[in-house]
Amino acid sequence: MTAPGETAPRNWAAWTVIAWGVLFAVPTFVWATGHTYGASSTVSPDLVKMVRDGVTWFMVVLWTTAFLKLFGAALGALMTRPRSTRIGRFAMFCAGGASTLLAGHGLLFIVTGTLAQTHVISLKTDLTGITRWYLYLWGPYFVLGGVAFGLSTLWYLRHAPDRARIVRYAQVGVTGGLLLTLFSVLSGIG
Repeated sequence: MTAPGETAPRNWAAWTVIAWGVLFAVPTFVWATGHTYGASSTVSPDLVKMVRDGVTWFMVVLWTTAFLKLFGAALGALMTRPRSTRIGRFAMFCAGGASTLLAGHGLLFIVTGTLAQTHVISLKTDLTGITRWYLYLWGPYFVLGGVAFGLSTLWYLRHAPDRARIVRYAQVGVTGGLLLTLFSVLSGIG
């Protein structure tokens, strides 16, 4: 906690969250407009086909996720310095959940990619060409976002004057993120 009259050091992790969100939103916005630039060789062929075919529900998903990534960047901006209790609670809930979801999703890509590359598991033939992209690009990028959100949350909690009142919101967010990740793994979604 920062002492009264002291200014907290900069939350570099929050700035990482901002950059991560904006950079991650750009290709999603491109794909949401129906273009597959950069996607053809790095993303599942089934997803690329849905973009090319303009499948309505999938385009809505792309637009939604693109805006969620910008929302993540805005959340990072909220966490650059401690704020009021209401904003702090909201930021901690969202950031705790985002940290867990992103890190879990990225780790799932890395584990699956590693198992596929070492031939422990086999994937559909059309997925073998993109396994390395998920293992070396998408997985680590999701993990980076999760770690940045997590570190930013910890910094925020450390410097918030009302830490005792907002820490449980981060805990609830993390728990929700774990439950969503577990549901995603068990249902095969994501």
